[in-house]
Amino acid sequence: MQLETYISDLLYRYECVIVPEFGAFLTQPISAKVEFETNTFYPPKKVLSFNEQLKKNDGLLANYIAEIEKIPYEIAVKNINKRVRFLKSYMAQGETLSFNNIGDIAFTTDGSIKFEPSYHLNYLTDAFGFSQFVSSEIHRTAYKEVVEELEKVVPLTITPEKRKSRPYLKYAAVALIALTVGGISASKYYANQVEAHNQLAHKTANKEIEAKVQEATFIIDNPLPSVTLNVTKQSGNYHIVGGAFRVEENSDKKLKQLKDLGYNARKIGVNKYGLHQVVYSSYETRIEAQQALLKIRSNEDRDAWLLFQKLN
Repeated sequence: MQLETYISDLLYRYECVIVPEFGAFLTQPISAKVEFETNTFYPPKKVLSFNEQLKKNDGLLANYIAEIEKIPYEIAVKNINKRVRFLKSYMAQGETLSFNNIGDIAFTTDGSIKFEPSYHLNYLTDAFGFSQFVSSEIHRTAYKEVVEELEKVVPLTITPEKRKSRPYLKYAAVALIALTVGGISASKYYANQVEAHNQLAHKTANKEIEAKVQEATFIIDNPLPSVTLNVTKQSGNYHIVGGAFRVEENSDKKLKQLKDLGYNARKIGVNKYGLHQVVYSSYETRIEAQQALLKIRSNEDRDAWLLFQKLN
């Protein structure tokens, strides 16, 4: 039994997952943060911890295993207890348990349990797809201070310049003003001419359109053409399972229910346990499927789960 896989699945949805007679894995959400020393930005996440005092079976883990493995609840409880006894004997020999994507667990010298969480997986679904990144340092240049320092070293003085009288410049300025006024007047005249031409052309076009409409004859003797709908065949190896049924009639009812809700549901065949599987939809990539799974668990069914299976 891959116990850590089932624990990891539940940590996405619950803040406390108890392993009977062993302890509880807890999650606590923390906000995003920035380390200014290294210019590193960290997204929000869930921090894992372990409490060996919480050992009483609350049924969460056993029910989930029973549903996934299609076994009775009592058998799931026995399998968990058997696995826990093996893990404790393994730790009693001084070994360290390494739970993938959860952390390392070992006994201390005084017999208590030491837990070192793993940081490879973020269990906060709201931060799905986010990752830490390092921003380049921003350098700002203070030009004002540099100029002030230069003024201290090299004082600047302004000496008035004696200018010679140049009477021809006055005539050049008068000529420039005259040309400018003339250019503006010519521009306005040209714009007015263009506007008048456009209005005349617009009126002429409207008269021609009205004449065509009055002469037109509408004949609708032929029926409307038939409409051809191209239905895209659903594909993808990532499926969101809505239920698995031993009686096929029940799977048909589930299929109709999901289609009535607007999902692109279908049956993907019988699994190795002889159960007829009904899925909400299928997707080409894991990212698309996980995003859709979060919405379905939030709006429709908290027990919906993701299946990877290549269909013929």
